[in-house]
Amino acid sequence: MRNLTVPALILLLAVSLPLYQVGRFALQSHLYSHLILIPLISVYLQWLKRSHFQVWERPAPRAWVVAFSALSLICLTGYILMLNSSEPSSPQDLLALEVYALAFFTAGWACLFLDARVLPSTIFPIGFLFLMAPFPVVIETALENFLQHASAVVAHGIFSLVGTPVLREGTYFHLPDFNMEVAPECSGINSTLVLFIVSLVAGQLFLRSPWKRGILALVVLPIALLRNGVRIFTIGELCVHVGPHMINSYIHRHGGPIFFAASLVPFILILLSLLKSDRSAAQKIKPSVPS
Repeated sequence: MRNLTVPALILLLAVSLPLYQVGRFALQSHLYSHLILIPLISVYLQWLKRSHFQVWERPAPRAWVVAFSALSLICLTGYILMLNSSEPSSPQDLLALEVYALAFFTAGWACLFLDARVLPSTIFPIGFLFLMAPFPVVIETALENFLQHASAVVAHGIFSLVGTPVLREGTYFHLPDFNMEVAPECSGINSTLVLFIVSLVAGQLFLRSPWKRGILALVVLPIALLRNGVRIFTIGELCVHVGPHMINSYIHRHGGPIFFAASLVPFILILLSLLKSDRSAAQKIKPSVPS
């Protein structure tokens, strides 16, 4: 067994400043308020596998240490160049690079101080740290635009399915005696990102099969688009049948958590279905005990 106390303290000291900056950014952001939970979840997931750290006999290939260290230095170099650039850089982009450097550094630390056989158990907790970075502005904008337009398409399909007269022009809806637009802030990017993170953690905790974990993560997108489409449809129907003032109603301004909770229903049902299938598969491959 190798004593990891000193290396762990060195790692904690090295990542303390980026963690502080992430925490400060998260407390000031509506979209990224969840970031403060990411390192806590990562530590918890690794703590569940703490028994794996009881051995140290075979070091990881030094090439892995060099590769992760190089990637960390590349991110830090990019951070310094952007910080000293004549063009103003977004604090969000700078923080993203800083977090990427932290995650690669942690991976290099693991390869340097942990037994090679232990490393597979660290892949997800360390990889999860990349979610501690906010999206670079260009990626955030692209994702928001996609969710905005895709949700409008889904909502248009629901309007047509129930027979409500509607004309859609991009993200604009022309309804009987009322027009509305699906604004970028109605894209549902926040709740979609949270549900995606939940899917990753749930898959890691409850599912054994990697491809079933992948399915659970992939179903987040159709669930998110359906949720957004239903929300747009609901607001539109209220504005048509109750009155245009419903565009400023509680369900529009503060109804996000309600629709997010509703989206958990199909998510949980899919998780339970995958869990049942996972257990059935495990039972089939379990060796029989001779009587």
